[in-house]
Amino acid sequence: KITMPGKGMGGKSYGKIHGKRHGKPKRLAESVYGVTKPAIRRLARRGGVKRISNAIYDETRAVLKDFLKGIICDAVTLTDYSKRKTVTARDVIMALKRRGNTLYGFS
Repeated sequence: KITMPGKGMGGKSYGKIHGKRHGKPKRLAESVYGVTKPAIRRLARRGGVKRISNAIYDETRAVLKDFLKGIICDAVTLTDYSKRKTVTARDVIMALKRRGNTLYGFS
């Protein structure tokens, strides 16, 4: 197909090699393994732990998953109540406050 000068073939899939940039979102069960063993070790070191058992890593991931699931559920509930579709930082802060973990520094 011949085009006029200055009129590209943009958007017509010519020369496109790669697929879409946004893939299917990971399930929470899979994405919790993104919290690596060294990351858990660093958090424990910050808390003053000297030696860590091997069973701690999976247990830490399970606790983190439950904590985040509750916070996300509360934040989404607040968003729905406000008749919005976007979860804001304020929703997350209010969800944390509701659970007794007040977070300062965000307005």
